[in-house]
Amino acid sequence: MNEGYLLLEDGARFDGIPCGHPEAVTGEVVFNTAMAGYQESVTDPSYAGQIIVFTYPLIGNYGVSAAAMESDRIHARGVVMRDPKNSEDVATAEGGWLDWLVDCGVPAIGGVDTRAVVRHIRDGGSMRGGIFPAGTPEAEARERVAAEPSMDGADLARTVTPPEPVRFGGDGAHVVGIDTGIKLNIVRQLRERGCQVTLLPCTSSAEQVLAEGPDLVFLANGPGDPAALGYVVDTVRDLVGKRPLFGICLGHQLLCRAVGLETYKLPFGHRGANHPVKELATGRIDITSQNHGFAVQGPAGEPRIEADEPVRWETDFGAAELSHLNLYDRTVEGLVLKEVGAATVQYHPEAGPGPHDARHLFDSFLELSHA
Repeated sequence: MNEGYLLLEDGARFDGIPCGHPEAVTGEVVFNTAMAGYQESVTDPSYAGQIIVFTYPLIGNYGVSAAAMESDRIHARGVVMRDPKNSEDVATAEGGWLDWLVDCGVPAIGGVDTRAVVRHIRDGGSMRGGIFPAGTPEAEARERVAAEPSMDGADLARTVTPPEPVRFGGDGAHVVGIDTGIKLNIVRQLRERGCQVTLLPCTSSAEQVLAEGPDLVFLANGPGDPAALGYVVDTVRDLVGKRPLFGICLGHQLLCRAVGLETYKLPFGHRGANHPVKELATGRIDITSQNHGFAVQGPAGEPRIEADEPVRWETDFGAAELSHLNLYDRTVEGLVLKEVGAATVQYHPEAGPGPHDARHLFDSFLELSHA
């Protein structure tokens, strides 16, 4: 077997065996700590522009299937694993994981000491890197990695948004989404509750959103830096107070920026399926699925909220109140703007990584349409 390697922008090299598409690839190297959901992860548009290092060693052990798709294609640029499998002898499998990566043109590398990679990223932060065949000289690989644009300032929403509106029928509330890279499971959760769902390109204006007659406006998840999406922020700002709004992940960050709050890049992000989040109003703790590299600053610009209380930001649209708090690093996980009928969460309540703790939030969000 031909060898290959993962090279990070600070020069760290990790050797392994190529097991996906044979081409080299570069991107931001991040890690995901979930024990399952590898297909859902690579097809999540939020991973556009990124190479995923899976910390769980066995990846591919239950194959792939159409039901596990979170979009119409793979968005991650590459995959790094310890012990990749190509199993097809599982009841739900419709194909082998590694065969699928090859068919989709996605480079991957196995046999890597992923624990060492993750410890390196935790110390140095997420950084640019690349997967390269063994025959690629390191000098050439370093040049390719250095040429990869930084995730800071990256507008990747335009690369994953639909070119035209996408419509799903329903008899309930009409939810109009600004699609910056929505996961299909979010659409499923809304449709299970009877919603009519319309997804608009992220370049849509506030007038175009309102012309759809929404009962509720949804701000989707997606890739890249929220600070680079000023055109979406302007649209959202024009919608605040005119229709109820709720946002998930990137949508949370965009709504926060629209009311005047600031975002910042986390050292290595939150990507996994076991993040404890406290709902401050009830004291309830949900085990959540997360996938983001940016977060919202506190009222004084602080990256962490030390109090277990609903602190407030004063905005042009009234008070924004902290509703959810990450118990790992005490970052902002959700806000409510009661005066204008808006709410957000940073994590993914639709994901259901085992527990379905957070899916009740969809019912809470939909209540905004009746407020």
